[in-house]
Amino acid sequence: MSDWLAMSASNMGRAIGRGEIDPVDLLQAHFEAIAAHPLRDRIYARLTVERAEAEAEAASARAKSGHRLGALDGVPISWKDLYDTAGVATEAGSLLLKGRVPTRDAEVLRNATAAGLVCLGKTHMTELAFSGLGLNPSTASPPNVNDPEGISGGSSSGAATSVAFGLAACGIGSDTGGSVRIPSAWNDLVGLKTSHGRLSLDGVVPLCATFDTVGPLARTVEDAAEMLAVLEGSRAVDLRGADVAGQRFASLRTVALEDVRAEPLAAYQSALERLREAGAIVEEIDAPEVSEAMAIAGPLFTVDAYGRWRDAIEAQPELMYDRVRERFRAGAGFSGPDYIAAWIKLEELRARWAARVAGFDAVLCPSSPILPPNIARLEADETYFVTENLLALRNTRIGNLMGLCGVTLPTGHPSCGIMFYGAAGADARLLRVVAGAEAALG
Repeated sequence: MSDWLAMSASNMGRAIGRGEIDPVDLLQAHFEAIAAHPLRDRIYARLTVERAEAEAEAASARAKSGHRLGALDGVPISWKDLYDTAGVATEAGSLLLKGRVPTRDAEVLRNATAAGLVCLGKTHMTELAFSGLGLNPSTASPPNVNDPEGISGGSSSGAATSVAFGLAACGIGSDTGGSVRIPSAWNDLVGLKTSHGRLSLDGVVPLCATFDTVGPLARTVEDAAEMLAVLEGSRAVDLRGADVAGQRFASLRTVALEDVRAEPLAAYQSALERLREAGAIVEEIDAPEVSEAMAIAGPLFTVDAYGRWRDAIEAQPELMYDRVRERFRAGAGFSGPDYIAAWIKLEELRARWAARVAGFDAVLCPSSPILPPNIARLEADETYFVTENLLALRNTRIGNLMGLCGVTLPTGHPSCGIMFYGAAGADARLLRVVAGAEAALG
């Protein structure tokens, strides 16, 4: 059974279909691994044991009768603690929401249940999803799979580590400025940022609804593609024959390569070389609109976030981790006209970007300019927290600002990912591109 925990979700599903794995036994293997793991309480906020057992038993019966609901029927996955789960606390990593128990599942969770997936439980996260580091003194700060003293990345921190430590087949997170892709990159996973609006946000605790997206943190591109289909109730894109040979990639220089530290830069350059060796065409490009978008990011994110959470925060500000609280409060420094003007400008910049990259199959950059920061130093040094948080999210934020879909792939160097960006709505096409890249990168 221990070998099952390292399998991809898709391989688990195939083994269930062949009768080699019973979903009840698979669930039990995961629960036993969670119970035995010394870091379990820093990964899972709570388990949904009764629900999971009932779902696994139903999946087992379907498998035996030959009436499975889909490729992942019976596969156990984890959910970031901002997805509403009927009758189970959903607190978004914040004491402001302590004891919040929704009465119905989020729409994407309902879709996953309808496809036969098994809900293991809810994973820890950055408070209200407003940091890319994963540090949360209010509840728990999940560990990094490569560095016991390093942070996991956020805000989908427990979602990533539940998969990286073999305690879930896949994790469902959210991405507003990098919150799926940073923890995926830092824990050597595949992270999919879906196009904004593609997946339902109904029943998802919001941060910035103008940027919030739902996405999986997975072991393979195939798993990410299958999970996208499950979450939206569609068929997965066919990845057969995916190959990077002849694909035309743009390596983004503007902003994305500034201040990249030695290890992530070396990993990125190595990945580019392997893509070239596999037949891809890689061209360097500059895109001044990226710098211009970064300059107006402040009002775009913080006004939305503070506008949604101001009343709750200011009613009990002492309940929040001060560094996250002050990120929200930054939204008070902008006016309504500032916010609207920023959105008008951003739409213009998005159009310029789209025209510039129209001839490429994907735009590439390092997933993060930095490695996972040290937890103890983050807790002790506020300046370090601020600088590392901004750097961690810088390259991922490009995708949110430009309105793109994106996938981070492991490079083979610990905690170093390579980002692939595709056009808004081109999620399926991008997944075929990165499936070929995954094979090229090994």
